[in-house]
Amino acid sequence: MTHNNHANEKLPEYTESYWRTGIEFPEYPSLEEDLNVDVVIVGGGIAGITSAYLLVNEGFKVAVLDAGKLMNGTTGHTTAKITAQHDLIYDEFIHNLGRSKARLYYEANKEALDFIKKTVNEQSIDCDFSNQDAYLYATTEEYAKKVVKEAEAYEKLGIDGGLVDTIPFDIAIEKALVMKGQAQFHPTKYLVHLIKLIKGKGGLIFENTVAVNIETGENPTVLTKEGPRVTAKHVLVCSHFPFYEGLGLYSTRMHADRSYALAVKTKKKFPGGIYISADEPNRSLRAVEVDGEELVLIVGESHKTGQGIETMEHYKALESFGEEVFGLEEIVYRWSAQDLVTLDKLPYIGEITSGQPNILIATGFRKWGMSNGTAAAMLFKDMIVGKENNYQELYKPARFYAHPSLKNFFKENANVVGQLIKGKLDSPKTSPESLENGEGAVIMLDGHRKGAYKDDDGELHIVDTTCTHIGCEVEWNNGDRTWDCPCHGSRFKHTGEVIEGPAEKPLQKYDYKMIDNLTSDDSGY
Repeated sequence: MTHNNHANEKLPEYTESYWRTGIEFPEYPSLEEDLNVDVVIVGGGIAGITSAYLLVNEGFKVAVLDAGKLMNGTTGHTTAKITAQHDLIYDEFIHNLGRSKARLYYEANKEALDFIKKTVNEQSIDCDFSNQDAYLYATTEEYAKKVVKEAEAYEKLGIDGGLVDTIPFDIAIEKALVMKGQAQFHPTKYLVHLIKLIKGKGGLIFENTVAVNIETGENPTVLTKEGPRVTAKHVLVCSHFPFYEGLGLYSTRMHADRSYALAVKTKKKFPGGIYISADEPNRSLRAVEVDGEELVLIVGESHKTGQGIETMEHYKALESFGEEVFGLEEIVYRWSAQDLVTLDKLPYIGEITSGQPNILIATGFRKWGMSNGTAAAMLFKDMIVGKENNYQELYKPARFYAHPSLKNFFKENANVVGQLIKGKLDSPKTSPESLENGEGAVIMLDGHRKGAYKDDDGELHIVDTTCTHIGCEVEWNNGDRTWDCPCHGSRFKHTGEVIEGPAEKPLQKYDYKMIDNLTSDDSGY
């Protein structure tokens, strides 16, 4: 179980998620002709696949479209904790949203956990599901006070848990808060099984099919990049960042947060449980079993996508932490992931804009997508069959709480404008000739800002650095060898192809302008 390592370094040279290895993923064709179905689902992660599973079981004709491969987005790069313990959140929700909404959020995520557990048992899914207690710990006095406040929130909301003074690691903590009866699993093993069940019930799945826009109406139609159209009674937008925003202004109401993961063989045995630090920089821990050997997942170093320090430094920080706490024998995998954070930290799940009951959206899971994505699917099913659901008002995308949403709305958009202006004023000094093999940088070429990457064979790849979403300037991410946008989190390969939206078009080779996208017919913006 060895991977190609840098000389004299433990970190693997290339990123690869453990959840994407050792599994035979089914392959599906791209959409080649127009289609009529009851429900079309855009996005093949946990929200989209679980929605398809629930809806085919209700007798609906369902089609799932994914821009690339199923489960290759955030779901394939998760920590795969199934828990309602989502960092420090319940005290904040009580203050900002009220006690009843805070309790509803807990219940929605607990019900999602129960649904996954029940499905695993009923369908005999071999996905390494195990019950675990979840711990939120503080290493400083400042954060210990916050953990105590969070414990008080648990008590007010009737959450099964409480304060403890120690955790079974070589980490000196001030306080920790346990939430009993949570879980973990192998997400892609779980979802591959659901996909087989979906196909068995007549569900249609298409990969490498990029949805770019929706024609609204009584029977909305999803338009794809290559031309074929899918008309349905209902459209579910589960594409991480919505490929279609309607009048929802989602670009102004969310930001993308990136984090990093190592899967490591340790000298000290992992004691069980799932853990996250309240302090910054955050640290998250759990174990996985690979070929009879235990690996520990060390995750953290959260920051806004495209902003902050050189990305390899984040991996190195996790390596230092792992060495200090467990002693590292080998770093087997490293990868990164990103997720979207809404203004009030509650996901947006429901009508894309008020009065459009046939176009539903799920986004903004704030890195807790295993439970929130499952809760989204359960809510979608109820909305489509016309059944009342207790969480519809809670997650409604049209909500706009004056506190903290209003303050965060201005803060987020000030940040986007700041990044937009900063990128335009930036005057890089690097030249293409100075790049080493495997190195990327922003350069000036004939007076224009360009992105250059020299691959391991010495071939130079040059792209325009203007993001094809709304025109911010991308930055080079050395840790993952990608171009990342600091405004809304779009990510591109070194050759310019889209890895993650909201951008739909690749980075161009010519000088690209924001108006090119805003005036395009085949765009959801």
